[in-house]
Amino acid sequence: MNTTFLLSATEQGVAWGDFIFYIVTFLILLALVKKFAWTPITDMMEKRATKISNDIDSAEQARQKAEELVKKRDLALKNSRSEASQIIDRAKKNGEQQKANIVSSAHEEVQTMKTNAKKDIQQERQEALDSVNDVAELSIEIASKIIRKELTADDQKALVDSYIEGLGKQNETR
Repeated sequence: MNTTFLLSATEQGVAWGDFIFYIVTFLILLALVKKFAWTPITDMMEKRATKISNDIDSAEQARQKAEELVKKRDLALKNSRSEASQIIDRAKKNGEQQKANIVSSAHEEVQTMKTNAKKDIQQERQEALDSVNDVAELSIEIASKIIRKELTADDQKALVDSYIEGLGKQNETR
């Protein structure tokens, strides 16, 4: 039919009725395509473009959130390392302080023990000297009874003192 239309147009002239019919049919077909095909396709393309745009925005937001989380995690890690370092430093200082306290307590205890030992030694020495004095007096008494000679109090005291001095010198040399 198209070939006839073109051939007839060249031989007889233009058939305007058919031409108008074809133009009207083309316009109706164009309106139908626009309504049933073009509009749904463009709507679908717009929805797809909107979805892609939203997905890109969501991905960008997710990337930004991930970067923020990485920064927060790094900051928290840095802070925890700093806190751990401070805790270790405090523990070291407390340990050194306790060490110093223990050492000073031990020194004080040793000094106290030395002082008490010296006092005990001095007391034992005095008691020994007193005991020796008593023994010396008893010995002098026995000796005076044996000799039947009586000593005067001054002589007795001088004899006891010299004996005690001799014992004191003997104990010091030991």
